[in-house]
Amino acid sequence: MRVVLLTLLSMLAFAANSLLCRLALKSGSIDPASFAAIRLASGAAMLVLVMRVRRVSPVAHGSWAAAFWLFAYAATFSLAYVRLPAGVGALLLFGAVQATMVGAGLWRGERLSQRQWLGLVLAMGGLVALLLPGLSAPPLGSAALMLAAGVGWGAYSLHGKKAINAGAATAGNFVRAVPFAALLVAVCATQWSVSMLGLAYALCSGAITSGLGYIVWYTVLPRLRSSSAATVQLSVPLLAALGGTLLLGEDWTQRLGWTGLAILGGIALVVMAPRRSV
Repeated sequence: MRVVLLTLLSMLAFAANSLLCRLALKSGSIDPASFAAIRLASGAAMLVLVMRVRRVSPVAHGSWAAAFWLFAYAATFSLAYVRLPAGVGALLLFGAVQATMVGAGLWRGERLSQRQWLGLVLAMGGLVALLLPGLSAPPLGSAALMLAAGVGWGAYSLHGKKAINAGAATAGNFVRAVPFAALLVAVCATQWSVSMLGLAYALCSGAITSGLGYIVWYTVLPRLRSSSAATVQLSVPLLAALGGTLLLGEDWTQRLGWTGLAILGGIALVVMAPRRSV
């Protein structure tokens, strides 16, 4: 029961990142560059605090390459949510993450089964259908930014697979991402706009739903089978879409429902079967 509760808590935290970011930017409480920077800095502070309690030095873990991809994800994630609904954004992000990781596997010589190829085609078809022009289509520029965020998170996840201590590596990467975020804020200095409410949203996203969320996830992850861990993450876009509808007043359109089913169903076909190596 403890594993189930911790898993649910971490999935809610991941979905909450989309809701907090969209809420902050939709209300104009903060600019996207400041949101990303505060999220990374507060996440780094929380993770360093946890690592100190565990007597682990985060600086000894992680890498600058992984930190750059973490920053790239956080920056484009925030920029995308200026105009993108929470559920659509989470769906695009998750699809791009999985596509990036599958693509990297194919590049390394991994082979997919027929069922996995079917899933990949289904998921990609769902993404294309979601982005086709129409009244309920998301803004193309914002969608492209979120797809870029997914590529960034996918690349970051691939770096994370090499980590011996995932929690410490995450802390080290967050710390290294702070200088990148500071540079972004400096470049966007003319657009600074941070209210107390926006600051609170960013701090909550960084310290709680990112920092503590990752700690909870990496605590429970060793107790889950790989297929279970991959499958349970399919709930994140759904939770974000439900939260967007219930808490932010966003529309749940037929396009979102059907394309979401295709994307998540296709990803499930890919991740729930073992890949074969050449």
